[in-house]
Amino acid sequence: MTSKIVVDRKEVCDIIDRWGKNPEYVIEMMQDIQESYRHLPRAAMQQIASATHTDMARLYHVATFYKAFSLQPRGEIPIQVCTGTACHVQGAQRVMDAFSRELDLRPGDTTEDLQFSLDGVRCLGCCSLAPVVAVGKKLQGGLDSAKVGKLLDRYRKKTPQEKETRDAQGND
Repeated sequence: MTSKIVVDRKEVCDIIDRWGKNPEYVIEMMQDIQESYRHLPRAAMQQIASATHTDMARLYHVATFYKAFSLQPRGEIPIQVCTGTACHVQGAQRVMDAFSRELDLRPGDTTEDLQFSLDGVRCLGCCSLAPVVAVGKKLQGGLDSAKVGKLLDRYRKKTPQEKETRDAQGND
């Protein structure tokens, strides 16, 4: 990943201050930073460690223990393909493979432009709609691998010229 994430030291300081610099709230601080940056940048972790007098080792232990945290930049739009039993039986692997081909990345990775991240998850809680994919916060049930490209087109960033053409055609 070649993209460089710039950490706003003041923003991180504000997050730490909001939690009173209390080492008992490092997880909450990390959650707020994860929310802002879509991962835990090393510079932000160092600020937490310094302000709360917490070992970096402890912070990394927490960050690597909880699946909600990522040490690598994640995409603006997370894509989660359910790989639970019902979805697996209904072709979740083909759907995952289609996303991998379309985005040119493996599950667990993020696109170079930081627009998409792709992950397999054990269950999205709507087995009757299998196979199910969450794109951002929206669920897509009964997704056929042949429709993955068209689904992604709705979320891909458009150039100003593409937006103008799309608007002229009355498309979303």
